[in-house]
Amino acid sequence: MVLNNIEDLLEKYENGETTLKEEQQLKHYFSQETVAPHLEMYKSMFTYFLGNQQEQFTKDIPLKTKRTFNYKWIAVAAVAVLMLGFYFKEPMITSYEEYAYGTFNNPEKALDEVTKSLAMISSHFNKGTSTVNYLNEVNKGRATLGYLNEIENTTSIIFKN
Repeated sequence: MVLNNIEDLLEKYENGETTLKEEQQLKHYFSQETVAPHLEMYKSMFTYFLGNQQEQFTKDIPLKTKRTFNYKWIAVAAVAVLMLGFYFKEPMITSYEEYAYGTFNNPEKALDEVTKSLAMISSHFNKGTSTVNYLNEVNKGRATLGYLNEIENTTSIIFKN
């Protein structure tokens, strides 16, 4: 009778329909030395549950308080930066003003400026052409494929005859 009751409780336990009192009965039954041989597999599970109930977590968990970010200070900083920008603003010199006031009136300075500009353009152009060098490899591959196409055309002519 007790064995039938335990089997019924196990079936209810697997379906999640047991009460706490019924689970205590199961834990008590499986904590005994003698358990029915066909129910031996449940013994380790319920003894684990009994041992696990006695464990306690003793480490302190620090609680982190949530810091709220004050967006008003960002607005104040932005206004301060803008005010400093307007206060220390220097007028920008345009290329026409440079030309009119003597930068390009001196031929040596003009030659230096042109040389610097052309050197910069040349360095950027060299970087661009070095990255495009892989196209030569593509052309070599295309030439090889053209050679293979000629072989395929020749073999197709031979096999047609």
